[in-house]
Amino acid sequence: MNRLLMLVCLASCFQSVNAQNTLRPEWISLFNGTDLDDWIPKFTGFELGVNHLDTFRVEDGVFKVSYDNWNDFDGEFGHIFYKEPFSHYLLRVEYRFVGDQVTNGPAWAFRNNGVMLHSQAPETMTLDQEFPASIEAQMLGGNGEDERQTANVCSPGTNYVMNGELITVHCTNSTSQTFHGDQWVTMEIEVRGSELVRHVVNGETVFEYSDIQLDPEDPDAQRLLAAGASLYVREGYISLQAESHPTEFRKIELLPLPTSEPCLSLPCR
Repeated sequence: MNRLLMLVCLASCFQSVNAQNTLRPEWISLFNGTDLDDWIPKFTGFELGVNHLDTFRVEDGVFKVSYDNWNDFDGEFGHIFYKEPFSHYLLRVEYRFVGDQVTNGPAWAFRNNGVMLHSQAPETMTLDQEFPASIEAQMLGGNGEDERQTANVCSPGTNYVMNGELITVHCTNSTSQTFHGDQWVTMEIEVRGSELVRHVVNGETVFEYSDIQLDPEDPDAQRLLAAGASLYVREGYISLQAESHPTEFRKIELLPLPTSEPCLSLPCR
């Protein structure tokens, strides 16, 4: 190969690498560390956009679910939705539970929060709806004594497939360790349309499932199906919960993933 041809080949290679780098997706910070302008709250019994008792807030650069202004809890479950839907992505959150549960919070909600994935649009929720139709990556903190896995799966208004079986029970535990106290935990969730969801805790894969679909037996899902929604849920909104226990998030970021990979289950949805 002569010198000129070699230089042309090298230049072409550099251009190809630069083009790949230009097209490579970058992490998006869903939480800007300053305010919640990109997020929309919805509490049971309240209109969309009402941040009941200033529960969702930002303090000292931390996204907080706070119950400082609450006297007791009476079923006012809260969710706060990021402003746009996603389909294929890697979501990373760093969270911890702090303080005491608000008075009259349900026992199951002790050190309990979650990231709702592929959620219905917040404006489609009814006034008194408790949870959006979605798939939940559930966060649980330990009580100091007993085992209590985190990154579990709960499925309000949805079903999913695991190990070839359609799962219709509401919650299924992961294989994670238990995290007691107020320690920070990193949870990463890989989502590829309706085909694959993978939960990773502190670098360890603890849950994997596929074929996310609306539950035709659930009233909220029935409304969505009647309005023309597809049975298989390929995209949706991301939301965080307020279920009666104070929670803090110091990182909420998302890496878009390509949508061109072949589907991982048959038939392709």
